[in-house]
Amino acid sequence: MSIQVITDSTSDIPQDVADELGIRIVPVYVRFNDKVYRDGVDIQSDEFYRMLVTSPYHPATSQPTPEDFVSAYKEYYDSVDGIISIHVSSKVSGTYNSAMIAKKMLGSRCPIEVVDSQFTSAGLALAAMAAARLVKAGKDLGAIAAEVRRTVNKVDILGVFDTMKYLARSGRISRTIVTAADILNIRPLLTFREGELIRAGLVRSFSRGMDRLYRFVESKRDIAELVIVHSAIPERAEEFKKRLAWLFPEEQIRILKLSAGLGVHGGPGALLVGLRLE
Repeated sequence: MSIQVITDSTSDIPQDVADELGIRIVPVYVRFNDKVYRDGVDIQSDEFYRMLVTSPYHPATSQPTPEDFVSAYKEYYDSVDGIISIHVSSKVSGTYNSAMIAKKMLGSRCPIEVVDSQFTSAGLALAAMAAARLVKAGKDLGAIAAEVRRTVNKVDILGVFDTMKYLARSGRISRTIVTAADILNIRPLLTFREGELIRAGLVRSFSRGMDRLYRFVESKRDIAELVIVHSAIPERAEEFKKRLAWLFPEEQIRILKLSAGLGVHGGPGALLVGLRLE
């Protein structure tokens, strides 16, 4: 039984990990003024954050088109028994809907299961990587899809963002709140609930935010997998990884780079932790 796992670039799964696990990544689009890039293909994370800081234009992202998914699915039609396509929450992106339209366009030639992960970034990565391991274990498409949907309920993420400036540019919060936060030196904590990105609290410094992330992990039991995601702060990500080694085997913690999908809103200086429970 051969099953192909497909996800989108908001999962933040690096290409070497995707190759290792057999995951196909469909890129979202990033636009700076009139220039459009495929996330992770035409523009990488480090370059994206340099442009985010220096460009006079605030970027926008858009989901892959149904035709993008048709093209990706067709790559595997003749070589697999089924496709499981796992994507960013349908409440924050139209990517899931594009995948569903593509599935309908292609008919029944190859079975396709499209799953709404209800997350982005670390949460989506954990769901997609869990699916890839189920494929390697020889599970059939129906069993994998059912298990991935159960896995979604065992995933949680929390992130601290060094600034609210980019949230304001994206229209997520008002500039008045940003000004007040700057004066008070406040950083936001964000998480996902029922597929929506929500505020989980405020902290007075980035280091206190890291303390909150640590306590978040410390409060969990039976952690099966853990990932750290950062935007242009690799040293802090490594520091946090070493700190988490008190709670989870350091050699099993992956560090990922936050892609444009969430980076447009979070900007540089974000640190997230995602975990999947047994």
